[in-house]
Amino acid sequence: MRATEVRPTGVERTFGENELIVSKTDPRGVITYANDVFLRVSALPEAQTVGSPHNLIRHPDMPRAVFKLLWDTLEQRREIFAYVLNLAADGAHYWVFAHVTPSFDRAGRLLGYHSNRRRPAQSSVTAIREVYRRLLEEERRQSRTPDAVAAGIAALQRMLDERGVTYDELVWQITDGSGR
Repeated sequence: MRATEVRPTGVERTFGENELIVSKTDPRGVITYANDVFLRVSALPEAQTVGSPHNLIRHPDMPRAVFKLLWDTLEQRREIFAYVLNLAADGAHYWVFAHVTPSFDRAGRLLGYHSNRRRPAQSSVTAIREVYRRLLEEERRQSRTPDAVAAGIAALQRMLDERGVTYDELVWQITDGSGR
């Protein structure tokens, strides 16, 4: 089942404050490992998860611009932190605070990506929802995906410029409660 086949139900799911959702992918974003918390929260069986693209859990209300930023950052061999709205196989949604890092072998060759996700504070979700709402407005004004991504990136950059921060600084301001 692909994320595009699942309709959001509006039911929000959460997970324990001390739990981590963990997954690993190959360099193309195909899942090679998912822990039990990932499987439980996403309502996916392991057999359906491993071997599928990570966008299997992409929520339609998640701005494409954020994923573009994520992949651009990873391609630069850098880690990224991001708030992500995911869609479970049963239509429930869940928010995560993701830390995604590239993984390398001893020779420095990219093996794939490793992601740990924590449950975000409700105040952080409230703050990031407003940011994502603005990005989605810009993206949805476009009829073509590449134009939507470009519009979302431009809107994000304007927001960052208005606040005088980088994306990383915005994320950490939201995380510590000062990013309104």
